[in-house]
Amino acid sequence: MAGLIPQDFIDDLVARADIVEVVGKRIQLKKAGREFKACCPFHDEKTPSFTVSPSKGFYHCFGCGAHGTAIGFLMEYEHMSFVEAIESLAGTMGVNVPRNESDKPARRYDELFSLMSNVERHYRECLRDHAEAVDYLKQRGIDGATAKRFGIGFAPDGWSNVLDKFGATKEATERLLATGLIIRKDNGQHYDRFRERIMFPIRDTRGRTVGFGGRALGDGEPKYLNSPETVLFHKGRELYGLYEARQALRQIDRLVVVEGYMDVVALARHGIDFSLATLGTATTGDHLNLLFRLTDSVCFCFDGDRAGKAAAWRALENALPHIREGRQIRFVFLPEGHDPDTYVNEFGADAFVKELEAGVALSDFLIGELASQVDMTTVDGKARLAELAKPLIRKIPQGVYRELLIDSLADAVGLTASKLERMIGSGDADTGMGTAAGKPVSSRSGRLKVSGGRPSVVRRAITLLLHNPGAGDKLDIEKLAGVSRPGVGLLHDLIETVQEEPHITTAGLLERWRHHEEGRHLGKLAAVELPDEDDFDPVAELAECLAQLELAGRRERIDFLIEKQKLSSLTDEEKSELRQLH
Repeated sequence: MAGLIPQDFIDDLVARADIVEVVGKRIQLKKAGREFKACCPFHDEKTPSFTVSPSKGFYHCFGCGAHGTAIGFLMEYEHMSFVEAIESLAGTMGVNVPRNESDKPARRYDELFSLMSNVERHYRECLRDHAEAVDYLKQRGIDGATAKRFGIGFAPDGWSNVLDKFGATKEATERLLATGLIIRKDNGQHYDRFRERIMFPIRDTRGRTVGFGGRALGDGEPKYLNSPETVLFHKGRELYGLYEARQALRQIDRLVVVEGYMDVVALARHGIDFSLATLGTATTGDHLNLLFRLTDSVCFCFDGDRAGKAAAWRALENALPHIREGRQIRFVFLPEGHDPDTYVNEFGADAFVKELEAGVALSDFLIGELASQVDMTTVDGKARLAELAKPLIRKIPQGVYRELLIDSLADAVGLTASKLERMIGSGDADTGMGTAAGKPVSSRSGRLKVSGGRPSVVRRAITLLLHNPGAGDKLDIEKLAGVSRPGVGLLHDLIETVQEEPHITTAGLLERWRHHEEGRHLGKLAAVELPDEDDFDPVAELAECLAQLELAGRRERIDFLIEKQKLSSLTDEEKSELRQLH
């Protein structure tokens, strides 16, 4: 549904929103010059490092790196989804969130959500009429209250129960296909996807049913079957039990990720309401973003067998780019033959919580698992360990956590931390904006000092544009034609956006790139402090950056043509071009 909100409405909303009012309603702000300061609500600190800029519509914490717009703050602080944050912000401003009337899917999505709700109710009614399914749940320790809370139902045996009840017309059948509830055969006929299975509704963050998981009642295969990817259900983004956890807990201090819905339900039955499960896929970046919006402490709980270790390692690899100070990730491996469901039923909730508290920290798991693959008694083995760790550590953002992990790894391989860090290299995710951190260097005149380093010109141009979107209005975007440096494509798109939308703000630009990988880097650059002197001219500085990039592009083209001339003859057109470039 987020895509159905007009982009110009989102731009206008963040431009009109008073971020000081939005943040100030939730935490205590103090005026500090042109900005406001507070102790960061996203990590523990005694000295305020959290700043709010009303002119940019932007907040940033120099301690933990949290940053964003009014929409982003509502998502982080109130644990809202993107659409929920927009609706909340619009509500406080007394405006309605429009939907594009020309987008027919808007009504269709409403129909699909309604269908899923009706089918969920149908499955619950079927459960009451099938004693065998009820007995199965009782044997698994699931009582009526827990089954009701999670909306558990039953899909009876038969090829067309859902099809007959909900597919009376061609349009209704198409809706069943769109939600994955039925399957089309080669001859054009259809049949129910779920048959003779305990049914677990999969709910999104707003509590709407977007898919189902089905557990075979007997010996049917596969034992577990999920809805396929649909317009409503994306398994890489949904977490089973998340909605129920948010409903049960006002404050989420930690979350534990398990492997199946029976695990989540069993733990909830014993009062452990902070568990959730991925849905037939490894933990993704979207999952981790969602988890860390809710808590800073995440624990992955797996079976202690080889498959459990493999799943844990996949989770570790995907978690590395999301680690920063204040966030804690632990791994728990239950005794052989146990999963969370069987363990909590046999030993109780207290024993399970003790297992969580005794979990292995991510850093220890990483080093220990790699060390088990080499001979640590030899120099070759230790060198091999460092090589295995190198690509993993490069995924971790720069900061205290990464430095401490390098210290631990250096102890293990017998090197100094500084030497090991040089071997590993920076490894920052690079968008061509350079690796220099902190404030840009200013000259005595107050201008940004633009060096000729390959990425720095692009980085500083983007920084200037973010802070002063209006300064891009008169830029000659054609100067970037032929420039192949990293990040130039992003700079081009930013300039194009500010020229097409002359009233767009810093916050508006950040929201445009929220769902792109570059958005994370743009947020950091928006927090950089620029010179405050009277003669600082961002328009002139931007023009100078583009002039340098144009010159660099010409030099690259000259070098290319000269090299080509050495290897083969140039065309008459290329010779003429080379003379003009010189």
